[in-house]
Amino acid sequence: MRLNLKVLDYTFAICRLPSTAKVPDWPYQGSFYSITKTLDELSIVCSQQFVTDMEKVDKDWKIIKVEGPLDFSLIGIMANLSSTLASGGISIFTISTFDTDYILVKEKNLREAIDLLSKAGHKIS
Repeated sequence: MRLNLKVLDYTFAICRLPSTAKVPDWPYQGSFYSITKTLDELSIVCSQQFVTDMEKVDKDWKIIKVEGPLDFSLIGIMANLSSTLASGGISIFTISTFDTDYILVKEKNLREAIDLLSKAGHKIS
């Protein structure tokens, strides 16, 4: 399966707040953000330039977008990409939306991630 991938321009942060926290205003300033609330936590992924002082934040992530939209009947997309990156020892954080998937890799691992994905036959822009 050959996928078209695109590296997004900005550098991102992954933030964790208590599940009882109110969603702050700062994530909404960027063109890409993801907010997930569970019984255990409130997680926010957004451009790190907008993140204020946080107790739990992990910075310097780059996003690789799977160009979509992807049909729900497609099988193994994330498994394919994650196993390719795992073979190179690259850890990931993933986000899925209705139309597509996003893989976050640490900025320091981006070049290697691109090389691995390209060698696996994926087109990256």
